[in-house]
Amino acid sequence: MATYRATADWSLAEVEDFAAGRYSRGHSVVFGSGFEAPGTASPHVVGHRWSVAGAIDPEEMLVGAINTCHMLSFLHVAREAGFTVTRYRDEAEGVMTKRDDGEMWVSKVTLHPQITYEGRQPTPAERDHLHHRAHEICFIANSVKTEIVVEEAVEAATN
Repeated sequence: MATYRATADWSLAEVEDFAAGRYSRGHSVVFGSGFEAPGTASPHVVGHRWSVAGAIDPEEMLVGAINTCHMLSFLHVAREAGFTVTRYRDEAEGVMTKRDDGEMWVSKVTLHPQITYEGRQPTPAERDHLHHRAHEICFIANSVKTEIVVEEAVEAATN
């Protein structure tokens, strides 16, 4: 069993108005590996004024996680099947839509892999099987309907 960590850190600037929704959604995300990335809310959600250009939003992180997990799973199953992959490039696309209750969600992620092989090329049926198997073992694909548990740490108020 493994544990993965990500720390999001945001704070309100003195000139911002939280109650009115006039505040930057810019923050940092520090992963357990030590890698730090600038984060933001999607400009599609809060507009360009309150999002941060050049930062990654949660929806992009989700699409990226699905994309890279499938790629890594595919490389593994292709190697096990005796194929040699020399390049894998995928410009994945996620679509956010409204559910029946009106809430938004990332309803579909489409992968567009472009794969280069050395030596024997897989047949269309073999390619389909490799992608199907990669999907089956992808940790993220197996987690996208995961129960979310919130354990909020409440600090004591100071006067």
